[in-house]
Amino acid sequence: MNFRRLRLNANLRDLVRETSVSVDDLIMPIFIKEGLSGKNEVSSMPGIYQFGEDSYLEEIGQLIELGIKAIILFGIPKLKDSCGSDALDEHGLIARSVRAIKEKFGDRILVITDLCFCEYTDHGHCGIINPKLKTVDNDATLQISAQQALIHAQAGADMIAPSGMMDNIISTLREALDTNGFSHIPIMSYSTKFASSFYGPFRDAAESSPSQHEYLPQNRKSYQMDYANRYEAIRESIQDMKEGADILMVKPALSFMDIIREIKDATQMPLCVYNVSGEYSMVKAAANNGWVDYESMMVEILTSFKRAGADMIITYHAKDFATLSHSNS
Repeated sequence: MNFRRLRLNANLRDLVRETSVSVDDLIMPIFIKEGLSGKNEVSSMPGIYQFGEDSYLEEIGQLIELGIKAIILFGIPKLKDSCGSDALDEHGLIARSVRAIKEKFGDRILVITDLCFCEYTDHGHCGIINPKLKTVDNDATLQISAQQALIHAQAGADMIAPSGMMDNIISTLREALDTNGFSHIPIMSYSTKFASSFYGPFRDAAESSPSQHEYLPQNRKSYQMDYANRYEAIRESIQDMKEGADILMVKPALSFMDIIREIKDATQMPLCVYNVSGEYSMVKAAANNGWVDYESMMVEILTSFKRAGADMIITYHAKDFATLSHSNS
């Protein structure tokens, strides 16, 4: 076969293209900061903002107009304490934000809530600290995670996405939701989440950097996965599938294409990838220096995730991609 014959004409290339990405595949992260007026650009993430409670609804309205159908919410409360009390308050930042979004937009936007405690604790770790074990107390964190999930569900969240990498988190949340009248709420599991250096800009946006704690180092390696471990990554996702996850995830995405493909093949489950902040910021920095073409590189990266096996993509590029698609339509 002469493959070049299928490459000479742009329309023919489109006809034989095996993989494509669309706005329907994308989920846009939204950072909501209590006490902020307007919006504040994240210095390490050009084009990404923290939104005050007076501005995030306008942003979501713009996303809807561009055709984006899903968002994932991250909250930055004024109150941060050892157990993340704001996350356990039915009138807390994310709970009232979900209610406001659903009241204004209803089913025009799918609202996914990130379920973790790193944005809500004064130490920046993902749950309650156990000083004896010198890590996050897995079982104690499961208890408060169930409370947080119910608060999100009661507020009107369409999907829960636990990101703390606690063992047995999926079975815990599934039981809590099912026994409290929320068996219809799906769980998107951060099933394979690596302890990665690509998260730095996110921690600026969410104000969630782990502190040098008396008992814990300034990282999350004691509960997030070692990025060198291929088979463990697959087993983690299979375990969450067995516990009742509806959607699995690989995070980060760009350095883990092999893991994306292997998990998709091993589970045949709906699979999300998180195109994380460091991946986004590298592309933006290179583009802002004139080293790369931003739009073509963005499309290439997102298409690569789909080719590797992703069904959906959480990405900070979502609004830019939607704007590009809208202008080309």
